[in-house]
Amino acid sequence: MISSFHKRGQKGFTLIELMIVIAIIGILAAIAIPQFSAYKQRGYNAAAKADAKNAYTAAMAYFSDNPTASITGTANISALGFNPTNGVTTTPAGSQTNLTITTTHGASNPTVTYTVSATGVITP
Repeated sequence: MISSFHKRGQKGFTLIELMIVIAIIGILAAIAIPQFSAYKQRGYNAAAKADAKNAYTAAMAYFSDNPTASITGTANISALGFNPTNGVTTTPAGSQTNLTITTTHGASNPTVTYTVSATGVITP
């Protein structure tokens, strides 16, 4: 029964059929690869922005316990639960009135630096 579908001596695919399949795969790859790079970039930026907000929240918790103290690194806010994301550099500095927190992701290209002011405003 199955042998009735095959012509005598015909086996496999023709060269034209294989070339068409390779061309279709190439077109799909040309569309998908740039989109994947854009998705990765947005993920890196979102991680840096989230770390900026989390560092600000931890800094405000630190200042509620120590209103006259100043922050010179992540050690002060790490004790309050701030855990930086892998690849993100977080630099908090200042007192409650002049706090500045900057975050960047090392794999981001181009590098975007997020800055949080003492009032909690995040600027890219």
